[in-house]
Amino acid sequence: MRLIQHKAEAWWFYRVVSKVYDRWVNPLFWTPRMRDEALELARLDAPGLRVLDAGAGTGFTTEGIVARVPAGQVVMVDQSPHQLARARRKPALAACEVREGDAEDLPFGDDAFDRYVSAGSIEYWPDPQRGIAEAYRVVREGGTALVVGPVRPAQALARRLADTWMLFPSEEEYRAWFAAAGFADVEVRRLAPDWYDEASGAAYGVAVAGRKPAPGPSPLGLAPPAERLGEPMGLRRRLLFAGRFAVGSLAGLAFVPVALLQTLRARRAR
Repeated sequence: MRLIQHKAEAWWFYRVVSKVYDRWVNPLFWTPRMRDEALELARLDAPGLRVLDAGAGTGFTTEGIVARVPAGQVVMVDQSPHQLARARRKPALAACEVREGDAEDLPFGDDAFDRYVSAGSIEYWPDPQRGIAEAYRVVREGGTALVVGPVRPAQALARRLADTWMLFPSEEEYRAWFAAAGFADVEVRRLAPDWYDEASGAAYGVAVAGRKPAPGPSPLGLAPPAERLGEPMGLRRRLLFAGRFAVGSLAGLAFVPVALLQTLRARRAR
């Protein structure tokens, strides 16, 4: 797994990133246009929908959801209290239910929601297959689950930094995880910010949606999560955590200008 693709490491990473996430991260990598294109796959146009936003963070994606679904029917879950504190300050989200929780071990019963949305969260899941199986479990029969995340960068240096930092799956991995979890009618839509050059044929990110064909949990029958936030750490684990957090955070910090510069350079060359 990548260095920040761990629960404790991601928790501390977002304790820092939450302060600049809406102002500096979203405008570059997760724009309102991209959000709207992704949410089309969630089919939020039916009346009376109950919607879960898993890994809701500061509520940027949730704001797109409540533009389509009454906020009182939307539940936000994230393991980061610092991100959720930002979300609670947004007037549009005042009526949403907000809970701390783990996307790989959701605090809800089977078949609890009509729609599941998760954007910008899967890259931090230690076990993405388990997280998508949890999405299957909490969605009602006939409901839709949508996961939005990055894919491996086309540029070599950005790819190396990405592989050090967090999970950047391939499109094929996303499809395979959805199929293994039990979803039917899986759809994939490529997404990219305005500055990104797709001439090479490589995607920047994807929105993946699937329909739940039968009630109950995923047919995978997964074991308990391999990691839980708040688990006691011995000295070895503390040292490992500190190393992962430091190096992974540096790789993440470097990824932003490197990815942007290399993409703009490639566009200019063409």
